[in-house]
Amino acid sequence: MVFEGRRELFEAFTTDDGIEQPQLFIAQTDWKWERYPVLRFDFSRSNLSSLEKLDEFVNFTLSGYEEQYGVPPSKDSSSIRMTKIIHAAERQTGKKVVVLVDEYDNMMLHNLGDAAMQTAIRERFQDLFMPLKGEDSHLQFIFITGISKFSQMGIFSRINQLENISMQAAYDTICGISEEELTTVLHPDIELMAGQQERDYDGMLAELKTNYDGYHFGMGKNDMYNPFSLFKAFKSGEVSDYWFESGTTSALIDMLSQMPKVEVTDIDGVECDASDFDRPFSSYDYALPILYQSGYLTIKHYDRELNTYILGFPNLEVRKGFALCLYQYVAHKQQQDDMKRSALQIAYRRFRRDDVLEPFVKALQTFFAGVPYMLDDKNEHHFHAMLYTLFVSFGADVVPEDLSSHGRADLTLKMPKGIYIIELKYGKSADEALRQIDERGYARKYALDGRPVVKVGLAFSEEERNITEWKSEEH
Repeated sequence: MVFEGRRELFEAFTTDDGIEQPQLFIAQTDWKWERYPVLRFDFSRSNLSSLEKLDEFVNFTLSGYEEQYGVPPSKDSSSIRMTKIIHAAERQTGKKVVVLVDEYDNMMLHNLGDAAMQTAIRERFQDLFMPLKGEDSHLQFIFITGISKFSQMGIFSRINQLENISMQAAYDTICGISEEELTTVLHPDIELMAGQQERDYDGMLAELKTNYDGYHFGMGKNDMYNPFSLFKAFKSGEVSDYWFESGTTSALIDMLSQMPKVEVTDIDGVECDASDFDRPFSSYDYALPILYQSGYLTIKHYDRELNTYILGFPNLEVRKGFALCLYQYVAHKQQQDDMKRSALQIAYRRFRRDDVLEPFVKALQTFFAGVPYMLDDKNEHHFHAMLYTLFVSFGADVVPEDLSSHGRADLTLKMPKGIYIIELKYGKSADEALRQIDERGYARKYALDGRPVVKVGLAFSEEERNITEWKSEEH
């Protein structure tokens, strides 16, 4: 819209329900608002499930521009047709051409593991966009978006005038909604949503921040909100998990299944080198580049001296969605329902230890009994990670490796009706788990919380691959 000169779209206006929207920043600048010919290729909007579908989409798009700029139809290669369109568009308008490419890597990411398909897709894209190098003098601007970096896919490697800005601080607010934009331009939307829920503005803003904020791009300090989920929340009037409605979880599972196993506890807070972001996706030996580029992980801290990054989940919505994604990979629907029902019992029923914990542990036993044998690593960390994943997927307030003055509790589950200090023992007894909680004083830090504090010891058996004993005591 900017390159089409449509300034009116960025001016102040009033919505149908009477909410005034201020003028956007670009309308306040000295941008000349000239009209340029724009060639747009949006690879997120089509069902590109096969090479035939890809060829149809490319031909349809090129044919549309050939008709628009008076280029005779031909059976030439995509590269030649693209060149002719660029020249004709510049001749007809007297302006250099703008090329926009959305989600260029969409089809490749959905075909990871199929080397032949990857090669065929890469060849088609290289042919289509090769003119972007030789026709540089006829191009005003090129903007390409995608999950993966150019170096990871090898599609644009020959077009050396492109610059990757995805981790540059100067552009760290280019994607998403900034805190400033949310509290100024979108301030009326927050007030409206707060009114619908009979809440105050500050409380509504805090919940939006917890669920949708937290993205950082490069070394910048700006927190960015997920616009998709944010606007969905404004439209529905409810804070919920919207991002995963897009079906990204199934594609993620397909990718992760081809790589070394990933545990939630291993990647939330993981350290990586800057070079890790350039690893090709086709190597299948490292999940972090995919998880970062696809938005499941974001930059939490950057060490300039060591040139290293700390990655973590950006917000509650993504943490829950990722955990549920992994959980659904090993759990049947009935197991999921049983676990949720038991978790709700703990959350909302009056605290009675025997009445609440027993069905919860039984649900855990049912879950572990259904876990495929090949997914069992036979170690305490594996069971610890799976329990944490379960709790997170239900949106529970759970702390892994909960620090105290004398050690770390395996898991601390914080519920409205009680706090549960959970210690796991593999090949040992539940009494030993309770003894460790007492000896290391894991429960003392919650003495002034006001909620009942319960110590829970879980014993896992190597032979049974399940919880074979459990005990609990109120602190």
